[in-house]
Amino acid sequence: MKKVIHPERAEGFVTGAYSDGLIVDGIVYVSGQASVDFKTSKFELGTIEEETHRTMQNLKAILEAAGSSLDQVIKCTVHLADINDFDRYNKVYGSYFGETKPTRTTVQSVLAENLKVEIDCIAKVS
Repeated sequence: MKKVIHPERAEGFVTGAYSDGLIVDGIVYVSGQASVDFKTSKFELGTIEEETHRTMQNLKAILEAAGSSLDQVIKCTVHLADINDFDRYNKVYGSYFGETKPTRTTVQSVLAENLKVEIDCIAKVS
């Protein structure tokens, strides 16, 4: 049994051919998130630090809508438009997790809409 998770978004917001999150057997799988303002449905481009903060806040919102949290994240996959941004992104990313960080894969990818970062995650549901 799958349960679809969507955080509160702007009226008429369409995610496309995917769910923001799915809960299956006590695990939430969160689709790749980026620097999108959920209220306006618009990308919020900025520095790698700004985009990483907004992306992490979006992940947090979806996890909380699923009854989970960043503390419950097991694995993240991160796509950076420019791998040279790694150190700056990593500092912001790391600030969202406690002492025990989730496992992670980080790669350079071509991202849509001039985005600098996209992150997906897998987490336990409390």
